[in-house]
Amino acid sequence: MIYNLIIYIYLWGVAVYSRFNEKVRKMWRGERAAFGVLKEKVDPQAKYVWFHAASLGEFEQGRPLMERLRKEYPEYKILLTFFSPSGYEVRKNYEGADIICYLPLDTPINAIRFLRLVRPVMAFFIKYEFWYNYLHILKHRNVPVYSVSSIFRPDQVFFKWYGRQYGRVLNCFTHFFVQNEVSKELLAKIGITCVSVVGDTRFDRVIQIRDAAKQLPIVENFIEGTQESEKSPKVFVAGSSWPPDEEIFIKYFNLHKDWKLIIAPHVIGEDHLQQIEKLLDGRKVVRYTQAEANDQLSTADVLIIDCFGLLSSIYHYGDVAYVGGGFGVGIHNLLEAAVWDVPVFFGPNNQKFHEAQGLKQSGGFEIKEYEDFERQMNRFASDSDYLQEQGRKAGQFVQSLAGATEKVMASIC
Repeated sequence: MIYNLIIYIYLWGVAVYSRFNEKVRKMWRGERAAFGVLKEKVDPQAKYVWFHAASLGEFEQGRPLMERLRKEYPEYKILLTFFSPSGYEVRKNYEGADIICYLPLDTPINAIRFLRLVRPVMAFFIKYEFWYNYLHILKHRNVPVYSVSSIFRPDQVFFKWYGRQYGRVLNCFTHFFVQNEVSKELLAKIGITCVSVVGDTRFDRVIQIRDAAKQLPIVENFIEGTQESEKSPKVFVAGSSWPPDEEIFIKYFNLHKDWKLIIAPHVIGEDHLQQIEKLLDGRKVVRYTQAEANDQLSTADVLIIDCFGLLSSIYHYGDVAYVGGGFGVGIHNLLEAAVWDVPVFFGPNNQKFHEAQGLKQSGGFEIKEYEDFERQMNRFASDSDYLQEQGRKAGQFVQSLAGATEKVMASIC
């Protein structure tokens, strides 16, 4: 079969490339070590529910469902697998799962060996995961398999004439819990009818994150500062930013210094941090990790977040947010910002992001160049009522699409 040939070629490529790339090396070693982890940790007497997430984003989508299942059905143990190091390395110590490991690549031998060790009673594949051999063996063993928060587009291989053979993998799923009606209609055209439109579990997750947000005294001290006037400055939060994003919004705030600016770059490396500081044309800048020892925090007007794990809580302090990535690989997590009732800017590479399309009508603003950003920011700066209205729309958008976890649970239990 062509699929298996491609998988073996890919496996060979990974083995070679792992010699030159640290991330690929971690994945290669992790996949090879997975069977040892399973042999050591799998309890033969336990009933396992298997969740598979390609990376960190898919994990966050599956997390509300994992935690709900664990709470309501403690008799099940949870196995969590990842494909990418960017998911596994961050969440390998996640306490909500009993076993966490990489998923060995989808060769027939690996799939048989993996499923003989685990023997799951139920499996969940989050969003885009369609591993042919694993899924066919699960179906052969009559194991219920669910696709959660999946989304389909006409340009995907399943809906092309040359993808019909591989498209049979979709028949292995017991049920699809998709994000929108378009996905349901596309699946119906190829005979897949066990489909429910429930939305995206990420909306539930960002509400969980908001409710568990941390108080950040350093950020609060930075914002309050020592103001000469009684009126507090407005705060702009840029999250997961890349250089093309920074060149746009920093240019604006170098000219409009009545705003406080918080920047949490996607890449935290000394070269990038220095590049940001160089762009900030003489403004008073403090790095978060140096703030406690810096007596300039109260008078600084830019705070750079040079550590991980704080961004979802930092958005709480913003009046306006910017989420990066839209001038490159694609926007990062818009919902983490919007859930706090703040309007959100993002770049033009957003067509494949369902939440971006919704936010364009509800407190989200696509920008393609500096002039777009300047025009909208000037309106926010001059019209507080308009700013607050757009923020409320963004928050209401998130709230209106929550509830996917409840719908999935009601269908499977």
